[in-house]
Amino acid sequence: MTDPRAASHALPLSPQARDALSTWLRHLRALDGAAEKTVSAYGRDVTGYLAFLALHRGGTEGTAALTTLPATDLRAWMAQERARGVSARSLARALSAVKNFTRWLADRDGQDATTILSARGPKYRRKLPRPLTEDGARAMLDSVGDTAREDWIAARDTAVVTLLYGCGLRISEALGLTAAAHPLPDVLRITGKGGKTRLVPVLPAARDAVAHYARLCPFTLPPDGPLFRGARGGPLNPRLIALAMERTRMQLGLPATATPHALRHSFATHLLSAGGDLRAIQELLGHASLSTTQAYTAVDAARLMDVYEKAHPRARA
Repeated sequence: MTDPRAASHALPLSPQARDALSTWLRHLRALDGAAEKTVSAYGRDVTGYLAFLALHRGGTEGTAALTTLPATDLRAWMAQERARGVSARSLARALSAVKNFTRWLADRDGQDATTILSARGPKYRRKLPRPLTEDGARAMLDSVGDTAREDWIAARDTAVVTLLYGCGLRISEALGLTAAAHPLPDVLRITGKGGKTRLVPVLPAARDAVAHYARLCPFTLPPDGPLFRGARGGPLNPRLIALAMERTRMQLGLPATATPHALRHSFATHLLSAGGDLRAIQELLGHASLSTTQAYTAVDAARLMDVYEKAHPRARA
C-alpha cells in the first residue's frame, strides 16, 4: 500500500492546503510557543494526513473541504496509518495534531469542524514512570561522583543529579541553566517545554552542590555562558550524566530504569507519597494537565480515594 508521505511528492497538496499548513506551523511557533521538536512532529503528521486525503479523494482540494470531511475519510486515514505499522500511541499523537490544525483552520475560515474534532483516537496504555526508591535516589546522589576521574567532574555530576531530584528538573532544563543562576536563588524560574515558565523552590542541598561545583570548576563561568561544562570547557553533553548514572546504578545494584529522567519521576512520586498536593506537584513539574501528573507520579486508585475521603466535605460528613 502506498505510503501517503511518499505520495505527497507524486500528488502535491493544493497550494491553499500547503499555505494553510505553513501558516498554522508559524502560529504554533509564534503565538503558542511550541517547542521546535513539537512543531516538526506536528508538521510531519499533518503533511502525511493531507497527502493521504489527496490520494484517497483522488486529487488536491482547497481548505474548505478539510473542515467538513465525513468521518469515514478520517477513519480511512487512521486505518491506513495502523496498516503501515504506526503504533496506537503515535497515531493518537498524529490525530491530536490533525485536530489542532483543523480547529485552527475552522476558526480562521468560520467553518464547523465538529465531525473531525469529535473523532476518538485509538486507545493505548500509558507507560507508568518507574521512580527510584527514596533509598535508591539518596544512594545515587551520594555516589554518582565516585567514578569521576577529577574532583570537579565529580562535583559537577553530583550537582546536576541533585537538581534533577531536588527540583524535579528535566535534564535539558538543568543543563540549560546559565552561570547567571549561580549562586542559586531560593526560587528558580525555569523555562520548560513549549516555552512555558514555572517557579521551582531550591533546596539548600541543591544550592550547596552547585556552589561546590562552581568553586572547583577550572573554567571561567561568564553569566551568559552555560553553568555546567564538559571536560574541555564546552556545554555539558547530557549523555555524560546518563553514563555517570549508568556506572553508578551498576555499582549500587539499581535497576536499568535509574536514568536522569527517573530522578524527575522520583521527585514527584516521593513528594506525593509524603502528602504533597497533586496540583502543587503539577505546577512544580510544569505539566499542562493534571492527568499528565497523575500518570507521571503513578497515582493509583487507592491513593486517590484516600485523598478524596480525607478532603471531600461529603466524605467526612
